[in-house]
Amino acid sequence: MKEDEKKKHELKKIVKMLGKIKGRHTELVSVLIPAGSNLADIVSMLRAEMSTSENIKSKAVRNNVTSAIEKIIRHLNTFYKSTPPNGLAMYCGNVSEKEGGIDIQIFPIEPPEPLRTKLYWCSQSFELEPLLEMVEEKEVYGIICMDRSEADVALLVGKKLKSISHMESIVPGKTRAGGQSSARFARVREGLMEDWMKEIADAANKIFTEHKEIQGVIVSGPGPGKEMFLRQDLLHSEIKKKILGTVDTSYTGDFGLSETVERGEELLKESAIVRERNLIASFLSELQKPYGLVVYGLKETIEAVQRGAVERILLIENAPYVKVKYDTEEGPKEEFIPVGKIDSIKRLVSKTEIDEAMEDLAGQFGCELILVTEGTREGQQFSALGGIGGFLRYRLQ
Repeated sequence: MKEDEKKKHELKKIVKMLGKIKGRHTELVSVLIPAGSNLADIVSMLRAEMSTSENIKSKAVRNNVTSAIEKIIRHLNTFYKSTPPNGLAMYCGNVSEKEGGIDIQIFPIEPPEPLRTKLYWCSQSFELEPLLEMVEEKEVYGIICMDRSEADVALLVGKKLKSISHMESIVPGKTRAGGQSSARFARVREGLMEDWMKEIADAANKIFTEHKEIQGVIVSGPGPGKEMFLRQDLLHSEIKKKILGTVDTSYTGDFGLSETVERGEELLKESAIVRERNLIASFLSELQKPYGLVVYGLKETIEAVQRGAVERILLIENAPYVKVKYDTEEGPKEEFIPVGKIDSIKRLVSKTEIDEAMEDLAGQFGCELILVTEGTREGQQFSALGGIGGFLRYRLQ
């Protein structure tokens, strides 16, 4: 895993964990310190907020808030002489799950990107929005997949493909109803087709305007409808500038959207989902060879890594495995197991999420960890193989 991806992945896990913490009252304290801030000024501001918190009516809430602020001030004075280059996010509060229990914990985070927001906030949850923006996929593409009967306006965000708006039309086929003249039927059909194109364009304009981070737009579908749509010149000028091209598909709907990504590889050649799809396709291709340089399966992959034979590890996101440490009569033991077997482990000491454990293992044996998703057909095939595998440096005997 590349360094920037590693930092982003670590931040994503921390944000997810913090998002699950809920206070019983407005006693969770969030302090966001922008890059370049004077720490002395921040500490003075926090001391003033601590004085203000003395006015909180509930004694329990008052004590928890003041304790949290004190802990943040103490942490800043102890560990920081100046604000880190990208700023600092401090989260502190009573995280005890027991009614009346007190467990004041602090979570300092040095973000991977410059923090622009200055904030002091007390609530029942931590203010995580600025950090969530940092872990969001920045690579975003728009897709319009359409024909005369249905259309989808979708977003390809990183490796995830999602239809935002699905529409169905009332445009009839080319065979006219009995009793209608050919000319009259053609006029009616043409009018309905124009209305249908405008409906698609209105949806696309609204969605893509709301997502200014979109890097490019593809128009796809079976037949000539997509070219007709572009000739109508119904998209906003800023969106038209982002049109990458058109892609022929056999279907519309979800299948059509997936086809768009697969067949639009040249248009999307820099996108994460195409890079990932090609990587897994290469793995599956090697797997079919009599002596392909790949390994798959939890036990087999880990053994190959420990032998120094793996160059790159592939791991499906949210893979159903965990690393556990537990006591036995012979002493402590560590192993990787499926999540469903955790309850069978007696005298459990600790457990580590599979991605974190595999990252540590990769570091020990000089290989790269790559996280992949089930968002593509190839990803689903890889998941069916167990969701873990690796490219080998040499053939195992």
